[in-house]
Amino acid sequence: MKMKITAKMSRREGVNLDGRDKISRILAKRPYAPGVHGPSSRTRQTDYGKQLREKQKCRRIYGMMEKQFRNLFEEAARRKGDTGALFMKLLESRLDNVIFRSGFAKTRAMARQFVGHAMFDVNGVKVNIPSYRVKAGDLITVRQTKKSKGPWKELAEQLKNHQMPSWLTVDPTELSVRVTGAPTDDELKNQPFDVKPIVEFYSR
Repeated sequence: MKMKITAKMSRREGVNLDGRDKISRILAKRPYAPGVHGPSSRTRQTDYGKQLREKQKCRRIYGMMEKQFRNLFEEAARRKGDTGALFMKLLESRLDNVIFRSGFAKTRAMARQFVGHAMFDVNGVKVNIPSYRVKAGDLITVRQTKKSKGPWKELAEQLKNHQMPSWLTVDPTELSVRVTGAPTDDELKNQPFDVKPIVEFYSR
């Protein structure tokens, strides 16, 4: 089941959830939550409400349904270490997120579509599952049969102003992405949401 990100969702969370220019323009024009009270709303959020909003924001940014999102959190909670950091690393290791982070897609929704249409090989094997988990050392390449069909002709130009994560290396000539490690602590913290309330939400 696919999640469609709307401008209303982005206004509710106070952040552009998928990066589309159209939503940025709507947020600039109406930078407040939707509803009859509009910008005059003074509803005070409870701790639970704040936790819920951060959870919803994160889930929608990564384009995941609730069950899938919760299952990933529970996996992180079972591991030894900082649950929030482990959860973030699991989210970042999704193939659709890597395609987005590498600059091969302008939004995560576009990245999910590309993966779903089997445009990529991982270590030489076709993968069409957006939630597929990559690891250090993996090589992601545009499939040979897709190189002339996708939006790859402008990739080198598109990547010129792209801020590449430290843990990914892109070769625009070969249309490939190498996973060289994991996100740094600073990269994990540099998100439009706070992971701590999410941990608190699921730990109640």
